[in-house]
Amino acid sequence: MNIERTSAPVDIAVSGLRVQALRMNVIATNIANANTTRTASGQVYRRQDVQVKTVGGRGGVTVARVVQDQTGALKKVLMPGHPDADANGYVTMPNVELPTEMIHLVTASRAYQANAAVMKRYQDLTEATLDLLR
Repeated sequence: MNIERTSAPVDIAVSGLRVQALRMNVIATNIANANTTRTASGQVYRRQDVQVKTVGGRGGVTVARVVQDQTGALKKVLMPGHPDADANGYVTMPNVELPTEMIHLVTASRAYQANAAVMKRYQDLTEATLDLLR
């Protein structure tokens, strides 16, 4: 009989904490670059997103990769004096929508809190078990 070892609840919660912390950092980067019309590569900033995958059949998650969102449309804003304006005075702006980023930030924060709560409960149960064994 081949039984695959499952991860302890604390391992699963830690993996969730790591992923949500990275998600919050990526969202913060998106917010910080909401008006970046030229990156180091000379292109307009495109919002980034974190792709998450499960870790085998053992439970937990990990970051598959951080990708640029190529589906969101870049906005054109009339700013004739801007250094990145085209011949008609329009500047191509990033595809970052602040309300959407704030929603993503709240959900990542809540997921982080939920994983931290699992770790706390696990610690409480472990301490109670040790007290019973004494």
